[in-house]
Amino acid sequence: MGTDHVKKVCVIGASGKLGQYLVRHALERGYEVVGVCRERSVPKLAALEGRITVVPGPTNDPEVIGRAVAGCDGVLTVLVPWGVRQYASGTAQAVLDHARPGARLVFSCGWHITRDGKDRYSRKFTLGVRVATFLGKLVRAVEIDDQVEACRRVFASDTRWTVVRGSSLEEGESQGLPVWSRHVGDPVLASDLTRRVDFALFMVAALTDDALVQEAPAIVGRLTPSALAHAGDTRDPA
Repeated sequence: MGTDHVKKVCVIGASGKLGQYLVRHALERGYEVVGVCRERSVPKLAALEGRITVVPGPTNDPEVIGRAVAGCDGVLTVLVPWGVRQYASGTAQAVLDHARPGARLVFSCGWHITRDGKDRYSRKFTLGVRVATFLGKLVRAVEIDDQVEACRRVFASDTRWTVVRGSSLEEGESQGLPVWSRHVGDPVLASDLTRRVDFALFMVAALTDDALVQEAPAIVGRLTPSALAHAGDTRDPA
C-alpha cells in the first residue's frame, strides 16, 4: 500500500503515552486522525483539540469502535491488558469486526507475545512475565493472558494486520525507525530497549509497508548497542 492510499487513520488508545505519540506521528504525515479513549481520559488530548476527532468510550465497545473506524484506511491499536474483563481481546475483536475490508491494522504488544513459538526468552524475562501475570490477577488490575488471547485472534484473522512487539521502553528524543526481527532471541534485539516515540514511529510507518503485512516484528532501538553491532543484518532471514 502506498502512502497515497492512506488518508484517514484511527488511533485506539489515543490518550495514553504511546497513543499520543501515534497521533502526533500520524498528523505529521498529513493523515486525518480519529482518536478513541475512555471518556475520563479525553482531557489528556486537550492540546490536540481541533486537530483530531475524538470518540470517547471504552475501546472494547464494538459500537464505539464501529463509529471510530468508519472510513479509516488504517487503524493503530494499543492493546492494553487493563482489568479482568477481557479488555484487550475485546478491543482487538471489535477492530477485526468493524474495520473496513483491506484496511491496514497495526497493533502494539510486548515481546512476551509469540506467533509461532520460536522466540527464545531469557529466564529473567520469563520469570518477570510470570510474576507480572500473577500480581496482575491478584490485584485484578492487569490481565496479561488476555493480551495473548487478543493477539491470537489477530494472528488467526485474514486481515492486513501487523503486530508490533515492543521491548522495554524509555522516554527520550527519537533515534529513528527501530530495527526488527521475527524472533525474540535474535542478537540484534539483545539490548531490549526502545524509545517510546520510536515504537509509535514504527507502528505508523507500518501502515504503508507491505513487507510487514501479517508479520509480528519484535523491535529494538536503532541506536542501541545490539542494533549497532548488527547494523546491516537487522532482520531474521527465517
